Amino acid sequence: MLKGLRDFLMRGNVMDLAVAVIVGAAFNQVVNSLVADVLTPILGALGGIPDFSALKIGPVAIGRFINAVLNFLIVGTAIYFMVVVPMNKLSQLIKEQKSTEETRLLREILEELRRGRKSP
Repeated sequence: MLKGLRDFLMRGNVMDLAVAVIVGAAFNQVVNSLVADVLTPILGALGGIPDFSALKIGPVAIGRFINAVLNFLIVGTAIYFMVVVPMNKLSQLIKEQKSTEETRLLREILEELRRGRKSP
């Protein structure tokens, strides 16, 4: 029974998931700091303090919800422009490089095949 537990815990995908969760938590701190310490003060300087927590519509305290939505939009925008766009560009460069290498190899093979037909 303990051997089965050990085997389960040591499977590659379980370890990968554990590492991903730990790295994700650390990355979460970086993103939260970027939003709270860099982007929010910039937005506050441009348009006043971006805090709607005191806003109420009748008995409904809608301000915290507005803050949460704005935070979500800021985090999403920051992640997109600082992580997704650069990773997509890097992925495209790698794909183009791989395609170029494959094309070069195929041309070399074709040239060798042509040489092989010409010699008796």
